[in-house]
Amino acid sequence: MQSLRTFYCIGHGPSSSHTMGPFNAGTIFKKRFPDASLYRVTLFGSLAATGKGHLTDDALHQALASAGVEILFRPDITKPFHSNGMVFEAFNETKELLGSWEVYSVGGSALKEVGDNPLTEPSIYPLTTFNAIMQWCEKEHKELWQYVETYEGEAIWEYLAEVWQSMQTTIDRGLKQTGVLPGILQYPRKAPMFFAKARKEEKRAHGIIFAYALATSEENASGNIVVTAPTCGACGVVPAVLRYLKELYNLDQIDCLRALAVAGLLGNIVKFNGSISGAEVGCQGEVGVACSMAAGMASYLFGGNLQQIDYAAEMGLEHHLGMTCDPIAGYVQVPCIERNAVAAIRAIDAAEYTSYTDGAHKVSFDEIIQTMVETGKDMNTKYKETSLGGLAKRYL
Repeated sequence: MQSLRTFYCIGHGPSSSHTMGPFNAGTIFKKRFPDASLYRVTLFGSLAATGKGHLTDDALHQALASAGVEILFRPDITKPFHSNGMVFEAFNETKELLGSWEVYSVGGSALKEVGDNPLTEPSIYPLTTFNAIMQWCEKEHKELWQYVETYEGEAIWEYLAEVWQSMQTTIDRGLKQTGVLPGILQYPRKAPMFFAKARKEEKRAHGIIFAYALATSEENASGNIVVTAPTCGACGVVPAVLRYLKELYNLDQIDCLRALAVAGLLGNIVKFNGSISGAEVGCQGEVGVACSMAAGMASYLFGGNLQQIDYAAEMGLEHHLGMTCDPIAGYVQVPCIERNAVAAIRAIDAAEYTSYTDGAHKVSFDEIIQTMVETGKDMNTKYKETSLGGLAKRYL
């Protein structure tokens, strides 16, 4: 299981798998063949099906700038390894092939190759299930954030401070922006309206949380800077919950960074043992995991014990099982933006629910991850970020 530095990634939206991942891949390939006069990129499966709406082509043009760029879309071909496949080719001035590279964008901006996968960052965590980590915490008399610090080193706090600052900046920026989002849907920004109305109400908790989640998700849909948590498409949940709880309980910087460590650890466990790719398991792996992260984080901030945190995280994912990824026209807008707002409320609800229990529950967080993976495998490809079924088909 890799560092939280590779989990919380700061970059441009609207998609970690369809924008950040291809951009990173393009940057790597250009360094390998810097003198090429033409780069050809063939996108397969989900990358090709929703690439236009996810600005995949724009990201590749930016990464491969200074030479000719040709992008081919093959939604009719899905590679066996993963549905987000790419093949890069570099040519000289006489159209002679200099080299090629097959790579996959597997979610959260991460890249993988078939085989020994030299792109993978080294694992730093010896324990990779929540049950094993809970046992470590109990044995060592330490908290979850201390498990992160033990294996990441104290330098992780500086990085998480950067992550938290970026999350807050995105919220603040999104609360001030009006107009419509890019693309054919002409989807209106709603965060400022929600925030203004919520501030006038006595019982404003839901409205404030909605506004923070909308602000982040709308910034993401505009291609602006966000933090993957666990992905761009689900980036609004964790920041909204943490910002709300920070203001509600007057949390200091240390409290917030420790909470982010707990949330990141939960999401990292899912990434390692399951998937955070909508193209692989549907939206349960994106918004579902984000809700799980935020629920466990909120439980920690509520003073929950290890069992209650496990329960809250499990609930957050359990009640998103089977959720499809069917973005209309391939844009990370409908239903993605509203889902972030609703999932943020669900996360708070799960944490509050488990606070009334002693933490005992039938299904563990580790078990729900495996259930999500199995559900994702059974899910029809139409509902896994291809815009070929569900809401996408109904609307168009």
